[in-house]
Amino acid sequence: MSEKNTKKTTNESLPSKTTLSRRTVLGSATGLAALSLAGCDTGNSSKAGLKVASQSAPQAPFDSVRDYIAALDANGLLVEVDEIDQDKYLMTGMFFKATDKYSMYGAPAMKFNRIKIDGQWVEGPVYANYQGHWNTDAIIWGLEPVPGDHFATYRNAREYMKEMLIENGGRYPEIAPIEVDAATAPCKEVKLTGDQIDITKFAFIKTNPADGGRYVNTGSVFTSDPEMGLNFGTYRCMINGPRSLGFNPEPNQTADKMMKRAIARGETTAPISIVIGQDPYIWMVSGSRVAPRPNKPIPINELAVAGGMRGKAIEVVKSETNDMPIPAHAEMIIEGLVRLDQSAPEGPFGEMFGYLGPYKEKNYVIEITSITHRKNPWIMNAFTGMQRGMVTAPMDALYSISLAKSIPGFIEYTNFHDMMGVIVVSIDKTEAGQGLNAGMAVARRNPIAKVVIVVDSDINILDKSQVLFAMGSRWQPYPASAVIEDTWGLQTDPSQVEPNRTSKIVIDATRQLAAEGGREEFPETNRALLEQGAPGVMDQVDQQLGQLLDNWRQV
Repeated sequence: MSEKNTKKTTNESLPSKTTLSRRTVLGSATGLAALSLAGCDTGNSSKAGLKVASQSAPQAPFDSVRDYIAALDANGLLVEVDEIDQDKYLMTGMFFKATDKYSMYGAPAMKFNRIKIDGQWVEGPVYANYQGHWNTDAIIWGLEPVPGDHFATYRNAREYMKEMLIENGGRYPEIAPIEVDAATAPCKEVKLTGDQIDITKFAFIKTNPADGGRYVNTGSVFTSDPEMGLNFGTYRCMINGPRSLGFNPEPNQTADKMMKRAIARGETTAPISIVIGQDPYIWMVSGSRVAPRPNKPIPINELAVAGGMRGKAIEVVKSETNDMPIPAHAEMIIEGLVRLDQSAPEGPFGEMFGYLGPYKEKNYVIEITSITHRKNPWIMNAFTGMQRGMVTAPMDALYSISLAKSIPGFIEYTNFHDMMGVIVVSIDKTEAGQGLNAGMAVARRNPIAKVVIVVDSDINILDKSQVLFAMGSRWQPYPASAVIEDTWGLQTDPSQVEPNRTSKIVIDATRQLAAEGGREEFPETNRALLEQGAPGVMDQVDQQLGQLLDNWRQV
């Protein structure tokens, strides 16, 4: 960071040496306003804020999270804080402020260099929200963001992923990982065993005051089974002490199935490796279902899926205390044994729906046997329930390919992470019943889907105001609704009375045809009439008045 781009500032809650720069911000009004200068505004009309990455910035595919973060910084999507007091929950508060101002899909990635934890200043850095912004869906695949149009940027990324799926027969391609010399692997630069191990010394934080403790909440947790093979997924791990973690795979998740199978075999321990600071592709695969999930316990090589999606093999090395391959370019590897004959309290924890998840009297316990890490490792934190966890274009593309085969007139699908449980689908409606049938197909397929809204093709499903406009003006609750009274649901939904069971509603917010009880002739929107009666008006406004609108700062 050059001196000319840095200026001093003060804040009562932070040490006086804290700096504010082009990409460094405090939780003040001035600091948050500065984010718009770094390309973090979310309106589609503003083009002034976009920063074009230089050719010297790291390019996709990224081998490490460090390369990827450097690319985010080059694209104006990184905000940096020198020191922050997490004992006062200022990191969490700042993140909420950023999403309040810029939305979940418009807030930047954040870097915290030094953090106060349990009364001590701990060296980071800690990173957060590194796959939250709309533009990250393009950057991760090496696509150029569309200046001033996040929706177009996202759709380009989704179409790129759809083409990848179509070319590979509806599945993401696979490239097998390659093993490299452990002596050259960054994740092995420092090795800790025995009394050297103290997970509490690293900058893992307690995100919410109501959480049960500090958490490792961005780990790709590697587990294995003789029949199911190798698996990794993202599961919350509560820090119990220097060499102990609580481990929370939910029922029916792959890691839980593997633990239960080991218990059934009479085993008392199960090996585990937790990867922190993984490359962006492994992180995305770890937290989503882009890898095929057969009903039978057939091994799925998720490392090969991550390699295939990025077009380059993942480099791996063996863990120190087990045979599981782990990414060589990760920041940290926590290895241990799950004590299948023991349990301990775990939780509560702020979960993905934006509510506090349950306290569990008995949960799995991990005994840490080894930690290896890069020199000065980067720690990643998820503000779960406050941020988009990972890029979503790959999952939207996967659903789109599948739904297009079963839903006549299918156009688009999206699953909003800031309205978890709400799914929106657009169709080109041509006959009665088509809207409700489309919504029911999604509701039955997706456990997250609790409210499924179906709209016409002229509605931009990525724009929530347009979706609500369609509901308010085109939907009649009767008869254009259908309720599923009892079905399978996602276990983290706080509204559920019986775990994993939910009701669902499908809302047909398309224009109702006369055969569905609608009007004989549905009126056009005012905007459509403008564009029909004054062709090219929007382009003329852009040319003659666009700069005036771009330069106006919202108050």
